[in-house]
Amino acid sequence: MKDIYKSSLLYDFYGELLTQHQKEIYEDFILNDLSLGEIAMERGISRQGVHDLVKRCDKILNDYEEKLHLIARFSKTKDDVEQICRLADNRDAESVSRIKKIAQEILDNS
Repeated sequence: MKDIYKSSLLYDFYGELLTQHQKEIYEDFILNDLSLGEIAMERGISRQGVHDLVKRCDKILNDYEEKLHLIARFSKTKDDVEQICRLADNRDAESVSRIKKIAQEILDNS
């Protein structure tokens, strides 16, 4: 389950950097939960070809994250905002309201 979540997050951040063919097959496998065999039959290619393409896409997307760290920064920001929300519970009402509003906007836009 964790691998699927990570793969879908990588795709959300870097998927547009893949070719159209790579995006379609990767989406079918990761997002649409089709099997390698189903994708192969639908696309008229071998199961091994689909497997190799998915693995190649995983490597490409992971390489982007290693270089750019966008997901790591996103996760850190989200964690920080969640911590702000928890800490805000112990402050005066007006400040708490403002902090929570800003924090929630950040979370909603993430």
